[in-house]
Amino acid sequence: MNNDRDALIAGLISMAGFLKAHPQIPTSIAPVTLRAFPDNGSDDDMRTEVDKVAALIGTEIDPHHLPHDHYMTGIGFGPVRYEFIAILAAARARHAADDSYRGCIQIDTTQEP
Repeated sequence: MNNDRDALIAGLISMAGFLKAHPQIPTSIAPVTLRAFPDNGSDDDMRTEVDKVAALIGTEIDPHHLPHDHYMTGIGFGPVRYEFIAILAAARARHAADDSYRGCIQIDTTQEP
């Protein structure tokens, strides 16, 4: 067994039990999403891993994320969702290009608008 996986599951169960036992503690009404990713590899290898997970959980590939080069599947449990996502090479390259400007732009805060 994977100790990290076991620890995650135990933590989720403990948190659920804690929240159930303490109804006075506020919780968000926003959905909760657990995201997992295949190891970086070729796009074909990562898509194969996502296809395997989709088969295991009985879901399809989500077409809404394909234009963004995110190949993903997921399953929902009410407001809780599990997603398995391959971020393909084109999306990683776009992110790296966008991120290359980080810290290069300085906002002039000495002038009023």
